[in-house]
Amino acid sequence: MTLSLSQATELAAAVAQPLGAAGAAFYFHKDTLAKGKELGLDGMRFYMLGRGSVLGDAPSGVVASAFGYFNPATVAKLWDSAKEKVAPAEAASTYHLCCAEVGRQKLADVDGLDAFCDAAEAVIAGTDIAGLALYAGIAAMPRVDDVPGKAMQLAATLRELRGSVHLNALIASSISPAIAHCVQRPEMIAAFGWDPAPDTSGFDESKRAGAEALTDAMVAEGMLGLTEAQAAALRDGAAAIAAALAA
Repeated sequence: MTLSLSQATELAAAVAQPLGAAGAAFYFHKDTLAKGKELGLDGMRFYMLGRGSVLGDAPSGVVASAFGYFNPATVAKLWDSAKEKVAPAEAASTYHLCCAEVGRQKLADVDGLDAFCDAAEAVIAGTDIAGLALYAGIAAMPRVDDVPGKAMQLAATLRELRGSVHLNALIASSISPAIAHCVQRPEMIAAFGWDPAPDTSGFDESKRAGAEALTDAMVAEGMLGLTEAQAAALRDGAAAIAAALAA
């Protein structure tokens, strides 16, 4: 028996934090930074080009649209200068392999990864990619064969799923992504190119809570085909992967 809508929505909410943390764990890992340096890119440029290049050799405005939270001028500066040194196709492949390498280092002893990968692949297969460009790009990338590396790549893919969905949910809720990001992570707003920071006075917190609930409901659509066993594997695997990466 597959999940009900309420069960799928609960699952989407339960895995949001661990997959969010796990999927981002390789972005500025020392080995990822070292690989970027080999290519002539600093950490932020390798992050921008590596993550965004699943969109192809696109104009910076397209990348800014998919990233959502960054000042478009900052995206243009990082993206354009990075792709002068590395072709986007090469950056996408290299970044995705950096993700797998962190998984190989950190997840080899984690139990249940095969079942997690099976469940994650089922979510990807069940998700409508319409309007989710950054997620669609990483979901289409070839995944490695070894289980720890693949599990890490799948965690990053599911992180991108929620991120792309959440951006749409914010816009549907009439919330500026930049303002939402400033409220949630004010310490990061300058790094995202907003100086001065957006004015958050009068921000309606209930609208952001509504956007989170809408995000859960939208992500849940791709989880409706999971069995209860797959749901448990996804939930437990996400928690175990996040714990191993944090150790």
